This record gives sequence, C-alpha cells and structure tokens, in this order.
Amino acid sequence: MSGNEAVARGVWEAGVRVATAYPGTPATEILEYLGTYSDIHANWSPNEKVSLEVAIGASMCGSRAFCAMKHVGMNVAADALMTQTLAGVEGGLVIAIADDVGMSSSQNEQDSRYWGRFAHLPILEPSDSQEAYAMVIQAFDLSEQFDCPVILRLTTRICHVKGVVTVGERQTHTAKGFTPNPSRWVMVPGNAKKRLQLQQQRDLTLRAYSEQSDLNFSDPGKATEYGFVTSGPAYTHVKEAFPESPVYKIGFSHPLPVEQIRAFAQGVETLVVVEETEPLIELELRAAGLTVVGKEYFPATGELAPEVLLRALRALQGEEEVSAPTPPPMPSLAGLFPRPPTMCVSCPHLAVFYTLSRLRKRANFAGDIGCYTLGAGQPWNALDTCICMGSAIGIGLGMDLGRGERDQDKGIFSIIGDSTFLHLGIQGLLDLVYNQGNVTVMILDNSATGMTGGQNNHGNGKDLRGNAAPQVDFAELACALGVARERVHVVDPYDLPVLYRTVKQEMAAPVPSVIVAKRPCVLTERYTPRRPLMVAAEKCNGCANCLSVGCPAILVTRRETEVRKGGREVMKAWVRIESAACTGCDICLQTCGPDAMVPADLSKITPIGESPDQHS
Repeated sequence: MSGNEAVARGVWEAGVRVATAYPGTPATEILEYLGTYSDIHANWSPNEKVSLEVAIGASMCGSRAFCAMKHVGMNVAADALMTQTLAGVEGGLVIAIADDVGMSSSQNEQDSRYWGRFAHLPILEPSDSQEAYAMVIQAFDLSEQFDCPVILRLTTRICHVKGVVTVGERQTHTAKGFTPNPSRWVMVPGNAKKRLQLQQQRDLTLRAYSEQSDLNFSDPGKATEYGFVTSGPAYTHVKEAFPESPVYKIGFSHPLPVEQIRAFAQGVETLVVVEETEPLIELELRAAGLTVVGKEYFPATGELAPEVLLRALRALQGEEEVSAPTPPPMPSLAGLFPRPPTMCVSCPHLAVFYTLSRLRKRANFAGDIGCYTLGAGQPWNALDTCICMGSAIGIGLGMDLGRGERDQDKGIFSIIGDSTFLHLGIQGLLDLVYNQGNVTVMILDNSATGMTGGQNNHGNGKDLRGNAAPQVDFAELACALGVARERVHVVDPYDLPVLYRTVKQEMAAPVPSVIVAKRPCVLTERYTPRRPLMVAAEKCNGCANCLSVGCPAILVTRRETEVRKGGREVMKAWVRIESAACTGCDICLQTCGPDAMVPADLSKITPIGESPDQHS
C-alpha cells in the first residue's frame, strides 16, 4: 500500500463514520481510497475549512471523524482548528496534514509540525506505510483519551511510496449522539476562557504521555561517536546512511519526549538532529539545555536523502565545506528534446491563453492555483501573478484600485478555475462587485479539479463516488453575487472567434464582468474527442501561427530564418501533428492561415507506443 492507501485503511478500521477533504497533492488519494468503503460517508468539500468543520460536527455527535488536507490546506482550516482545540472532541477526530517536502507540486514548503505547538495538539509522524496505518488507528484512541483533535503529519514520500502493510478488521464504534452543552460548544469569550485551563492541564498530561509512548524509541548502535534524533521519513534515510549508529526515533513528536532524548544523549559523543525543513526539534532540545548539531550542516529545504546526510556528516567531520546540496543529475535522455511543463493536448485552457496572449501588451493577468497556472509560461506568457488558492480575484481588484498612471488604459483579468472559484473565489467576486472593480473574471470551467487528477466538485453534478449531485451554475451564481446579467457570458473556448470577441468586449467594460469558459477536461470521461487532425504538408507555408496555441501534439519538422524587406528576420517553422495524440479540438485549425490542418486518415494513424509504419 501507498501511505495514502494505508491511512485510508486505518481510518476505516478505526470505525470512522465521516471522512472529508478537499483535493490537494500529496494527500488527495486518501479520500479517494476512503470512497471505496461503503460504510463510511466520504465527501469532497469546497475547501479545507468547510471539510474540517464537517468533521468537527460529526465528532460533536460522538462519531469518529477524519479530515485530510495538504500543508497549505491547514492555512485555510486554521480558524476552525484553533477554536476546536479548546472545545475538544466527543468522537475521535484525526486530521492528516501532508507536507510537500521539496515542493514537487506546491507554491511553498511549510512544516505542519508547527500546528501542534500553535494549537496545543499531539502530532504523530509515521516513517512508512505500515506506521501510517497503525498510527492513524492509535490517533483516534488518543483523541478520545485526551479530548482533543490529533494531527497525523505526513510527507510526500510517506503518501506516495508503497510498502507491505499488515492490516486487520474494522472496529465497531457507536455514536453517542449530540449532547447540548453551551459552556463547551458555544465558544464565546466567557466559555473559551474556562477551557484554557483545561488546555494547559492537557499540555502537561500529553508531555508525560510522550515520555512513555511506545511510538518514541531508540535503536541501539555499535558506534557511539554520533547519535541521531529524527522523525518521519528522515528516520529511514538515517538508518540507510548510518546503519551502525544509534538512533532515537520520534513517532509522537509533540510534545517532544525531552527527558527520553536527554537519556539517549548520555550514550553518544555528538547528538545530531536530522529533521526535514524547520529546526523544531533542534531548537526545543537546545532550549532544554542539550548540546546538539543540526541545521548548520543539513539543508532547510527538500528531502534529507542518504547522500545529503553523508555529505553533511563529512562537513561535520571537517572533510568538506558546508554547502547547499547538489540536485541529483537528470537521467540521460539522449536524443530527446527537453520540454518544459505544458498543458495537455486539446486542453480547453490552451484556447483561453492563446486568446489572452494576443492582448498581452494591453492587459494584466492575475492568476490562481491549478493546471492553468502553466499559462505563465511559453508560448503564452499570459499570467502575471499566482499567490494562493482563490487569490486571483482579490488581487485583480487590488491591481485595479492600486494601478499607476501607466496602467490606466490596461485591462485587468482574474483567471481562476472552477474548483478554485468554489474553494475561495466566490468571496473574491463578491468583494469585486461590492467595490465595483474594473476587472474581468474568467472562470475556466473544465468540470473537474484538474490539477489533482480530475476529481468531481460542486460544479459538475457528481459526488465523490460519481453519483448524481446538485450542480452549481456559475453564470447564475455570478448574477446572484451582483454581476449585471449582460456582463456574464458562457462561451466554448474551442470557438476562438467568439471567445476573442467576448474577451475584447468585456475588457472594455468599466464594470465587473464574468466569462465562463466551459469545456470538460480532456482527461475525464466527460470529454468527447473529435476526429484527429493532420498537416497537409503541401499546404503548410511555415507561418508557425499554430505554435502559439502551445499544443504538445504539434511538432516542428523544419525551421528557417527568412529575411524580409528592411532586413527584418522572421523565423518560419513547418510542423506536423501527432495524430495519435490529437483529439480534434480544432484550435490550431482556427489559427492556420493556409488551411493546412485537415482531418486525419484514421486507417493510417499509428497508436502511440507502437512501432510506426510508413504512414506515421
């Protein structure tokens, strides 16, 4: 099992009744796996705050509840968390937070262990899939024992790497039902102040528990020159890099078992703290009077792989200078042209960014989190900002209100996906209308949460398990939020003339406007392919207009530099279409001056991955 699958199995075995999440890599698959268990109510929420609130409500009724999110998701859910830590739980409540160490698919790198310190909550840190499974089950028991939520801190490596897991059977957990208790559940200041004393007492109890928890233990070693203190996947890296050294492994990482570590330190010459990202353990041990080495030798970002650890030890021994780790070499791809990240063949976003790129000098573009963030790259260069989920509309309003003299005549666009708009963009549009900002909002509705794998959302009429569900109408919602009906448009992005005309029209409007570009993601079952295209070589004149679309199915076969009157050089490129990949969206066809894009002969298309014949 992957760590995500193992967590889901543990949640099911723990007798959980309600599980919630918003998709976010690397945690997405946890809820997808939970959706395969018929005796758990598993659902996507529009954002992480709502998902945690749903789980809290279930816990208040005595049901065991679970909530999963990636690290930036807790930034959204923190408002609910920071109050619930005072109110406590009835049924066990476990929150899995997956940190994207190394930022493989995130806009920042955060250390979710801080939330344990900030919210006064216990944190469990598994090192592999087996521990992820076992710890999540134990976390529900601890939640009920200590009357508080418990955080299960995962990382990308734990979530996605597979290992053998020994599993059990589902426990029966009966919900007690909700018991009204305003002094506990109504968190007005008078009630919350009384709960602070209980929280302080819980801190002391948790600290004592951590000192004797079997989740914290030491591996004795043969060599005692260096002893390592570590947690999470860094533990497996330490064991691989230094198999002879003693290691203190922290599984119950907050509160920290300081006295256990102090005793461990007595048996080694140098105590080395190995922790990914922030130096939390290191600073707490130093504050407790222990002499340790850590982040002065280990990088503060990325995974601490064995080669990184060995390099750090050589620096500690004075054999080489401390320096930033060298990234591992890319595998040899001899003969292949390097390609930056790009959108999928026939992606409806291609048409949107092709259109916006035509207006590049006359507009500014506030972007958001999703596949469409790639619009910032070549060949479009049609995004200027990307900060956090749902920020595009608020930032667009700020750009309008704060624009300087040289930008007065520029249009301002806020580009946001359908799932991101539902996540936190609705409030931004409400604010834009309320303050009458001169911004055109483009909602890229591909009927999926595309960035994380095409999950269903509240705007496509399907729930987590694919069953029919109510569907948000984005145009009607925009009108309900106050956008004038004549300023709201739904367009098919594959229809370039209509899309371009609508974008130009709304850019000129001095009031808030909304364009919904509606076409399903090509990787989902909702998408219907058309007949693929090919290039009629005798018609192609090398104009290269089609390359501006950015479709990866269009390949350059020949380039030339043409010198025109006045000595101006123009790059010409002749192309072909990988017809086996093409789905016939016709975007490139609409840009082709000589009409060289024609329907492909289906009998002569070689499927991708097979040996090409004379026709390919």
